[in-house]
Amino acid sequence: MQQYPLELTFKFFSLSPQITINNGQGQTIMHVQQRLFKLKELIHVFADTARTQEIYNIKADRIIDFSARYNFADDAGRAIGAVKRKGMKSLWKAHYDIFDGEEIVFTIEEENPWIKVIDALLSEIPIVGMFTGYFFNPEYIVARPDGREVMRLAKIPSFLSRIFTIKAKDELSAKEEPQVLLSLMMLLLLERNRG
Repeated sequence: MQQYPLELTFKFFSLSPQITINNGQGQTIMHVQQRLFKLKELIHVFADTARTQEIYNIKADRIIDFSARYNFADDAGRAIGAVKRKGMKSLWKAHYDIFDGEEIVFTIEEENPWIKVIDALLSEIPIVGMFTGYFFNPEYIVARPDGREVMRLAKIPSFLSRIFTIKAKDELSAKEEPQVLLSLMMLLLLERNRG
């Protein structure tokens, strides 16, 4: 189990999107650099920013699709779960299902979709758009099917970077924790143009 809260940094000024997750002591626990121009997504997740030790991979089940399922595997190729965007429901309010096999074990939902709308409108206004990242910060709630919240992802106000905190709200098993963390990384890669 990791030491929470975790800090997730989304590298904003980079040719290919990069995400790093550090634990409560500042040590890197996951790093991903998404490759550009891939028709069928395959993302390698590393234990360090030097990318010397691959610990997971995330593979799309189809070519460029709004509701593709992203399957997670460990370094030995064993399936450990998956995440999938909830189709048209996600256009207004981001909604993702996290799977263990074919069973939905968690959902991720955007807490307030109006933040995304206001941010999108104001970010188009010259000068004002530079400050939207400081005032409009999305939050995402990870919950079990019965509604119990287990984790929360929240953007920290900032001007030029995207830094998020991940706070644990309930206990997760050793199998569930990577399912949730990999799903949150995928959510940010897919939702990167919002907020």
